[in-house]
Amino acid sequence: MTVIYRSLDYSSRMAVVRTGVISMDCADSRSLADFWVAMLGGEVRFTNGGNVVVRTDWVWLCMMPVADYGAPTWPDGAVPKQIHLDLATDDLEASVAQAIRPGAREASEQPEPDEWRVMLDPAGHPFCLTTQVPPEAL
Repeated sequence: MTVIYRSLDYSSRMAVVRTGVISMDCADSRSLADFWVAMLGGEVRFTNGGNVVVRTDWVWLCMMPVADYGAPTWPDGAVPKQIHLDLATDDLEASVAQAIRPGAREASEQPEPDEWRVMLDPAGHPFCLTTQVPPEAL
């Protein structure tokens, strides 16, 4: 498989927003925040009601508890993914093992297991560990 990446020049465009936060629905916001801190580093920066916000060097995540939360059922889609993260790694097998320690599990379906590994966080959100992130994105 050949992957072609195209660089886009946005240097002359004004940003509409200055930053963002990725929010994830879940049943237990604190335990999901603890998982993502273990996965990505960073720290819990604050809580607001039941929401727990994690900040890393490169991303802000907000875990949002919802009543009657239903975990995604990827790949069948009966319950949508709700979010999907691709996380770059140089050593896929070592990263999978490290992700399992704080509570991730491998998805039963692995479309391209030599290039990316589909994992599920403790709330069931799919995320991929991959060696296929273009160097300019790092």
